[in-house]
Amino acid sequence: MTAEEDIRHLVLSLLQGFYWFDEGLQNYLQARGWPSITRPQSMVMANIALGVRRPSEIARRLGVSRQAIHATLNQMAELGMVALADDPSNGRVKTVVVTELGERMRRDAQRAMLLMGDELGRRVGRAAVLKTAHLLHEDWGEPMTFDPTEVGRHD
Repeated sequence: MTAEEDIRHLVLSLLQGFYWFDEGLQNYLQARGWPSITRPQSMVMANIALGVRRPSEIARRLGVSRQAIHATLNQMAELGMVALADDPSNGRVKTVVVTELGERMRRDAQRAMLLMGDELGRRVGRAAVLKTAHLLHEDWGEPMTFDPTEVGRHD
């Protein structure tokens, strides 16, 4: 594969890797006796782990409506994973709070990620996994924007 082909496949490879980890995470949590969670619920928890607590910001990051995020959060609240609380800095805004149950699930999820990282290192090489982890952890800056007059329209 050429370097140009590698770059074209980068996004698809990142997505495939995400699915690999997410499916493994789901399998681990089920083996530990946790209820099944959906991919949207998993994505919400990932955003919470990244420090994003406002439903509107989670919706923006995931590219879904606020209504869709509230439906997902309501499902998660019914499972006992999260709760919505008033934001102390703005009473009109809600924030997502991880419950004790959600915190226990998060600890199990972290353990699963370590196990999967170790296994991936055995499969493709520990040095390659660590190098990739360091690269992906770098600050990539703001997403690129494109001027339609400069990139043209599709044919």
